[in-house]
Amino acid sequence: MVMQMKGSIRVGIVGASGYTGAELLRLCAQHPDYDVTLATGDSQAGRRAAELYPSLAVAYPDLVFEGFDPGAVDGLDLVFLGLPHAASLELAPQLVGAVGCVVDLSAAYRLHDSAHYPVYYGFEHTQPELLAEAVFGLPEFHRRELKGARLVATPGCHVTAGAMAVRPLIDAGLLDPSRVVVDTLTGVTGAGRQPTDVNVYANIDQNAMAYGLLTHRHTPELEQETGATVLFTPHLVPMSRGILATCHGTPVAGADVSTERLLDALRSFYRDEPFVAVIDAPPTTKATLGSNAVHVSARFDERTGTILVMSALDNLAKGASGGAVQAANVALGVDETAGLTTVGVAP
Repeated sequence: MVMQMKGSIRVGIVGASGYTGAELLRLCAQHPDYDVTLATGDSQAGRRAAELYPSLAVAYPDLVFEGFDPGAVDGLDLVFLGLPHAASLELAPQLVGAVGCVVDLSAAYRLHDSAHYPVYYGFEHTQPELLAEAVFGLPEFHRRELKGARLVATPGCHVTAGAMAVRPLIDAGLLDPSRVVVDTLTGVTGAGRQPTDVNVYANIDQNAMAYGLLTHRHTPELEQETGATVLFTPHLVPMSRGILATCHGTPVAGADVSTERLLDALRSFYRDEPFVAVIDAPPTTKATLGSNAVHVSARFDERTGTILVMSALDNLAKGASGGAVQAANVALGVDETAGLTTVGVAP
């Protein structure tokens, strides 16, 4: 248990011992309105957070991860779920209505069409009413629906990067949605804390690999949020944090397309967005490290008639926990930027 007593919004983090949970603890520590009163981590129950994550030692010197007790979350204003999909699917129905707002970082409630779940995730979705109520947690696309939401489905990091690059150009009538290619480079933290064959040091050092070819589970999520038919290929590269999306397709027939027109469309779409920078240079992952910022740029290649649009973000921040905090801020009616920064850690 941890009591910070610095804000009026009582927060619980279920699954706080994983990477996204640790990132949530970091962001909540700097949030003026959030007061973390519960942090569970069944696999690390009884262990001090500062032992597992020394970066949390100053903010949470006495925090010990607890085992989950359903009664401990009753009446909280905000509960983040940093759990596997199946665990969130089991727990969320018990929490919605018992707490003010549930923000789920898994994919359990992201997809509007329940028929996608057995195909891409291997389970049947048996909660049609709750699935219909869940709001996709990307404020840049769904701010109005997020206000007052009881259940928020935080998007995947690849989807945040890819959709935020592609959708403005589709909405502007410039990019043909019939075939869009989305390639991403991702850091190894996207795979979570548990060591696997692909994320241990000896296998990822000086290595890069594509995975999830043709059938990656984020494909329907990308198509849902862009309205495009998407060929999605993620690539794992030897960095800890970050997502770089490189997306391309062809112009809509008859559209007047140029690099400046593409950049203008991005600037128009994101004009009032606090976390998005439309830049002239190609985006880089390190420029967004540790921040909730998204950097976007575009080019038109006249030689091949191809639109190229790129984005970069921190996969644990805007791509997961930062995006979850941003969406929770909107849902609860507090300053959307509270607890979040637009400035990356550099050099």
